[in-house]
Amino acid sequence: MQCLGFDLGHSCLGRLLFVGAVAAQLALSGRIANADEGGVSFWLPGQVGSLAAAPSTPGWTLDTVYYHTSVAASGSVSASRQIAIGNLPANANVSLNANLSARADQVILAPTYAFANSVLGGQLAIGMAGSFSRVDARLDGTLTAQLGSVTATRTGTILDSFTSVGDLSPIVTLKWGQGVHNWVIYGTGDIPVGAYDRGRLSNIGIGHGAVDGGGGYTYFNSATGREFSAVAGFTYNFENQQTKYQNGIDFHFDWGASQYLSKQLFIGLVGYAYQQVTADSGQHPILGPFRSRVIGIGPQIGYIFPIGKMQGSLNLRGYGEFLAAHRASGWNTFLTFEISGATPEMPTRHTLAK
Repeated sequence: MQCLGFDLGHSCLGRLLFVGAVAAQLALSGRIANADEGGVSFWLPGQVGSLAAAPSTPGWTLDTVYYHTSVAASGSVSASRQIAIGNLPANANVSLNANLSARADQVILAPTYAFANSVLGGQLAIGMAGSFSRVDARLDGTLTAQLGSVTATRTGTILDSFTSVGDLSPIVTLKWGQGVHNWVIYGTGDIPVGAYDRGRLSNIGIGHGAVDGGGGYTYFNSATGREFSAVAGFTYNFENQQTKYQNGIDFHFDWGASQYLSKQLFIGLVGYAYQQVTADSGQHPILGPFRSRVIGIGPQIGYIFPIGKMQGSLNLRGYGEFLAAHRASGWNTFLTFEISGATPEMPTRHTLAK
C-alpha cells in the first residue's frame, strides 16, 4: 500500500508520521508568539504596560486592541507540534529539520466596569475580553521518523491560513492608590470557547482552560510626568482534553516606563519576561520538560485626548524578542484605543484585560 510515496504496508505509518508532523507545525493560535503546548500560552506577554495599576474613573471603559505578531521557530517547537497533533507513540523516534514562519493579526475587545463604592478600601473592576484573529503560517522542512525497523523521510512545504474567534477571558481587578503609589491585584482565566481542533492546521483558541493571578504597581508623579509600572503573575493550565497534554505553570512579568512630554503626549520603553517554572506533562519523552522562556523589549508612544465628556487614549508599543527557548519568537506590536470617563488628575490606565 502506498502512503505519500512510502511503501509501508497496511499500517500507513508514513502518512501518520509525515502528515501528523508537518500539519502540526501550523496549529498555531492568534497568540502565536507565546508558547507551551504547540507554541501557545494563555498569557499574552506585553498585554499590559504603563499605568497598569493606576485608578480608573467609575463606570465603563472599552479597550480595542489591534495585535500583530511575526515569529519564527524550529527544533523543539516544531517537534512538539508534530507529536501532539500526529498522536505519535512514545516509542517513535522523530527528528525534524524545519523552519516555521508565521504571522497573526488579532482584534481584542475588552469592556470593563469600575465600581464607585470601595471594596476593602480599593476600587473593584470586572471585565470580559474576546478576540477575532487571522493566522497565516508556512513550514519548510524535512521529517525523519522511525518506529521499529521502519523509517520514513519526507521533505515539503505547507501553507495555511485560518480566521475565526478566540477564547473568552474574564478579569477582576482590585486597586489601591496613595499619592504617587498605586497597587493592583487581579485574577483572570481562559474559557476555551474559541475555534480549536487538534486535527486542524491553524487554531485560534488554545484548547484548554486556565486560571491566572498576580499583582502590580504603578508609580506616577503628575508634577514631573514620570511613570513606571510592573505586573507579575502565574498561570495554571488545565489539561487539553483532545491531546491529553498539560502545560506547566507559567510566570510572566510585564513592565512599562514613560515620560510625559505634555499632559497629552508620552514616550517610553516597555518589556516583558516569560518563564515556564514547572514541566509540561503528557509530552513525548524526547521533548524533556519542555519549559519555555522569552524576553522582549521595545519603545512606546501614547496620546490622550478628549471625546466629548469622555477621554480617549492611543498607545502604540512594540517588542523585539530574544533569549527564547522552546517557543516561537520574533516581533510583536500592540495598538490600543481606549475610551473611558475623564480622570481629573491622572491619565486613564491601560487595562489588564486581554
